[in-house]
Amino acid sequence: MTTDTNAEVEADAADAVPTFSDLGLSDAVLKAVREIGYETPSAIQAATIPPLLAGRDVVGLAQTGTGKTAAFALPILSRLDVSQKTPQALVLSPTRELALQVCEAFEQYASQMRGVHVLPVYGGQAYGVQLSALRRGVHVVVGTPGRIMDHLAKGTLDLSELKYLVLDEADEMLKMGFAEDVETILADTPDDKQVALFSATMPAAIRRISKQYLNDAEEITVKNKTTTSANTTQRYLMVSYPQKVDALTRILEVENFEGMIVFVRTKSETETLAEKLRARGYSAAAISGDVVQAQRERTVNQLKSGKLDILVATDVAARGLDVDRISHVINYDIPIDTESYVHRIGRTGRAGRSGAAISFVTPRERRLLGAIEKATRQPLTEMRLPSVDDVNVTRLARFDDAITAALEQQERIAAFRDIVGHYVEHHDVPEADVAAALAVVAQGDTPLLLTDDPRSRRPERDDRGTGRGDYSDGAQGGRGGRDDRGDRSSYGNTDARGERAERQPRSSKPMSQYRIEVGKRHKVEPRQIVGALANEGGLGRDDFGHIQIRPDFSLVELPADMPGDVLERLRDTRISGKLIEIRPDRRGGARSIEESRRTTPRSGSSYGDRAERGDRGGAGSDRGADSQRAERKPRHK
Repeated sequence: MTTDTNAEVEADAADAVPTFSDLGLSDAVLKAVREIGYETPSAIQAATIPPLLAGRDVVGLAQTGTGKTAAFALPILSRLDVSQKTPQALVLSPTRELALQVCEAFEQYASQMRGVHVLPVYGGQAYGVQLSALRRGVHVVVGTPGRIMDHLAKGTLDLSELKYLVLDEADEMLKMGFAEDVETILADTPDDKQVALFSATMPAAIRRISKQYLNDAEEITVKNKTTTSANTTQRYLMVSYPQKVDALTRILEVENFEGMIVFVRTKSETETLAEKLRARGYSAAAISGDVVQAQRERTVNQLKSGKLDILVATDVAARGLDVDRISHVINYDIPIDTESYVHRIGRTGRAGRSGAAISFVTPRERRLLGAIEKATRQPLTEMRLPSVDDVNVTRLARFDDAITAALEQQERIAAFRDIVGHYVEHHDVPEADVAAALAVVAQGDTPLLLTDDPRSRRPERDDRGTGRGDYSDGAQGGRGGRDDRGDRSSYGNTDARGERAERQPRSSKPMSQYRIEVGKRHKVEPRQIVGALANEGGLGRDDFGHIQIRPDFSLVELPADMPGDVLERLRDTRISGKLIEIRPDRRGGARSIEESRRTTPRSGSSYGDRAERGDRGGAGSDRGADSQRAERKPRHK
């Protein structure tokens, strides 16, 4: 079997592009395409659909986000025999997410065809659901190679009458170790089937498969001027590590977004960041490889339906997620390879829609930024961090919009007008003052406008010790926790630019000792305890005394006059996933912080002391913890 190169398509807007009606698709498929809103086919679709309809094997080379799914789904549906109940088309996808996306696309394109059944087959889903559907009869099977192999081994998937086989993202399948499975599946299917292979690149393994299993294939290459969508605006923000949460929150305030994916590097950070966003009033959820498949599907469906606005994800979501609502992609942690960057931002600006991608870049990640610009052949525009004034302008505009929307409800307005008039008449208060008072009631304890005083902000730490600044009380900028390399640095105050602010005096307030049920065996450190308690209880740097971490529990000194409601909130706090169950330690009475310092061994850990020692290495410093320790002079009794 041979593969010939017969066509090469330049993706140039100046080229004449046919309409879907010119491609020879069936009437039912054309009707569905019109209802979806597609107007003109993309370059890969215009070049691929005619040969597939003619029955030829095809090798399509195109980047992600160019419309490859419709390129093979539309011709397959146009030639489908609905009366045949055994599978006629098999689409192999590298990931479960991509398999689900392709399955949904098939169902959408077949909306005007009666009796077409499409089945996703992937690992993580119960066999019972798949077996029941296969027994009833399906026309199109979309699955991952591993689960398809399982069904073939069990004899539950009959491919004897297969007519069409598609390898989607073939290079990715081989990269993920599915080469043997793919070749086994190809060898076990009928020789007279039609094969379409789609890939972003053409490595030697793909070339070998195409020559061995495809018959006189037409190779179609779509060359883009850049590897990223022209519909996506790409920006970057220079930001120190402790600033990231605040920077993200400000961007959420001023950017007009529908749905958003925030990409982070680690699984643990997904839930940590999602929890911080939820605490700030945003509808956010986490998704990673550790989340069970059923939960991942529910989360994606919530994003599609509008019940969820922000998805915090690792690269597991970079492929296969095609949600119309995703208008923004945020690279909270910039990817270390350019391919991941392309796939990440490919989640927005798809199929002609506009999108925005913003990457957070620390000073030490400039090299990665340069590599991305070189690979995509497209410069990223630097943006500035939205200021307090920018945020306040946006908040006031939304407040105005809310008033305008309320004024349109005349029936309810009339009822409240009488109530307000009664109050004005009996209390002799101007109507403007009453309106302002009602706004205060509606706003609650959350201030409408931010303040621009970074020194009045309480510290916040997360489980990674980043020390990011809290935002819920109009704050920006955190007190340090790590520098840009991720090294531990001492606790210090930082302003909005990550620079060290003046040290605030510590109080000598009476302290009491509290016991929390996390210790060394839970792998906790003082910074995690400080961060969790500060965040949940609204505590400041002078509210912490000595911290002792024992094997199974820890002892923390907190203000003796701590309100009961604060203690109640702290009881529900978790550190390293464990409920801390905070309670007073009866062995330790109230004492001043100065007394605590005099009676504490040098090896103890005090948050206040650590903050004071952090003058030379606060957040944003380029010097690591090792160099800080080298600079310190030894203490002598």
